[in-house]
Amino acid sequence: MDSTRNTVLDGWMTEHGYSSNALARDLNAAIERFTGRPGRFDGRTVRDWKSGRVRWPNAATRQALKDVTGLDAEALGFVRRERVPTITLSAPSEDEVIRRKFLAGASGAALAAATPATAAPKRIGFTDVQRLHGKLGGLVADDNRDGGTPDMERRASGLADHAMDLQQNGSAGQRVRSQLYAVAASFADMAMWAAVDDHRPQDAQRHLNRAIALAGLANDPEVQFRVWRHAGGLYAQAGRQVDALAALEKARSFSIARRDPLHASLGHAMTALQLATMGRTREMDRSLHHAGESLEKAVLDAPRSPFMDFYDRAELEGLTQSIYLTVGRYEEAEACGYRSLALLRPELVRNRALALADLAMAQLHQGEAEQAVATACTVPIRGRSGRVVGRLNTFGRQLRLVAPGAAVTLQWESRFSEAAS
Repeated sequence: MDSTRNTVLDGWMTEHGYSSNALARDLNAAIERFTGRPGRFDGRTVRDWKSGRVRWPNAATRQALKDVTGLDAEALGFVRRERVPTITLSAPSEDEVIRRKFLAGASGAALAAATPATAAPKRIGFTDVQRLHGKLGGLVADDNRDGGTPDMERRASGLADHAMDLQQNGSAGQRVRSQLYAVAASFADMAMWAAVDDHRPQDAQRHLNRAIALAGLANDPEVQFRVWRHAGGLYAQAGRQVDALAALEKARSFSIARRDPLHASLGHAMTALQLATMGRTREMDRSLHHAGESLEKAVLDAPRSPFMDFYDRAELEGLTQSIYLTVGRYEEAEACGYRSLALLRPELVRNRALALADLAMAQLHQGEAEQAVATACTVPIRGRSGRVVGRLNTFGRQLRLVAPGAAVTLQWESRFSEAAS
């Protein structure tokens, strides 16, 4: 028998995130709603449809397919059988008997469905998820350029609400649902990180609670890695240093940190920064070494989330500058700063601002007040998120201690007050 693969059904299943077993489960549930007894479909049944071995399922199956997909059998790629008309009287076929039983059982549900309240939910597919990912990529680009702002926090939180509205009110397969949870968690994480970058830890904590819950429902290791890594940054900002280290270790426990050397490198680098804050320099050096080793093994152009676009050799040098600055190794910090700035891509405006602020501080601690102020004055105004402004404030306080009343100090205070206003 010639069988032509049903590419229409196969495509519909791919678009809506259905495996053969998942579609069979939903069809069995549809049969049970109308007949009181569950259907007997399984993954093999669906695979027979996709392969073309079964080109026209029976009436009950066609009705169940319509209930689940919202489409008639023909629209799903099935081909109606050609029948030769006869006048021979015969007993009703098994197909007709099943159809009658099915329609009889469905009559009550059909009457209820006539009311507006039971309109079929909108089908949610991968194109909807991809559309949300496009918006997520736009937010990431804005964050790289401008840093976290209250506006970004509101936008990200609103998009998380939108993703969850689709989740709660739409109809989708399990894979699409998992991806909706993942993108909602990513938006909540973006809102949290915007609040961290703007130095508002209480608002950030509220978004973090949501992001952790959604990432757990998504069960996506890349999203979970990112949420817990950012949690480490929030806890450190709030002064919860032990919690910060625990969160970073949690991030590194996810499989993505074992599978992908780039994630592993970032996890080690952030752990090194936290260990520096806690004064654990021997462990800090070990983590930095692991970060460099892992980065050497990473394939930088491999497909990844846009959240990882910022991380490369330039970013590791910038993080290392912050680490050495924290533990008082100012000459090494300055050298890392120059290397980072030489490698940083132009679109990473906020990270360039952070690197310049740290470089200025490293120079100031080496007694080079004039050079430090010259460096600090080059920090781009557009990338001055709350974290950047915080570092520049710290720089100003240290400058006043090192050179109180000096002309260079007055120059900085005048310049910084103008930029901040």
